[in-house]
Amino acid sequence: MNRFTRDQMAARVAQDIPEGAYVNLGIGLPTKVANYLPQEREIFLHSENGLLGMGPAPAPGEEDEDLINAGKQPVTLLTGGAYFHHGDSFAMMRGGHLDICVLGAFQVSAGGDLANWHTGAADAIPAVGGAMDLAIGAKQVFVMMEHQTKSGESKIVAHCTYPLTGIACVNRIYTDLAVLDVTPAGLRVLEMVEGLAFDELQKVTAAPLLPPL
Repeated sequence: MNRFTRDQMAARVAQDIPEGAYVNLGIGLPTKVANYLPQEREIFLHSENGLLGMGPAPAPGEEDEDLINAGKQPVTLLTGGAYFHHGDSFAMMRGGHLDICVLGAFQVSAGGDLANWHTGAADAIPAVGGAMDLAIGAKQVFVMMEHQTKSGESKIVAHCTYPLTGIACVNRIYTDLAVLDVTPAGLRVLEMVEGLAFDELQKVTAAPLLPPL
């Protein structure tokens, strides 16, 4: 089965971020999106540790150890970028000032519930971070994740079995197999990886899907 690479997933998410948007990229896979934002669009990247106006990852050897994102990865700062207290950063998140956040997930339900901070496993280390604030505070929530777990279980489910980060907060899901919209009627498939049939996608998805229009 063909799958989108992580870079292809990041490039696909970047396509849907419009001019002038204020965007937070979650820890992990979503940080790759910064490297694929169209240069002709003015997009403002926010990080909960107190940055606004982040650019792509620095070239090897040009890292600044004092300039990092919330995932402790080195980043760049565009002209006009700003630093501020993380308390102010969370006020931006909670105050509805972000247009889009892109988050990873362990599970997303058919109704757009998000579980991305804890699997409930006894040896798991819970990591809430700013995810709950972002999931509820951002105007749109995009989830970027692999379609299945390493053991082949679907991450898209009818109902989440992991502790929830947010309820009915996800708008769009990007996986290595497809792009799906969360709608009142259910999960609508927008795109699929080349060569994948709708029936094949449904077989590896533990929630009912609506075919592309």
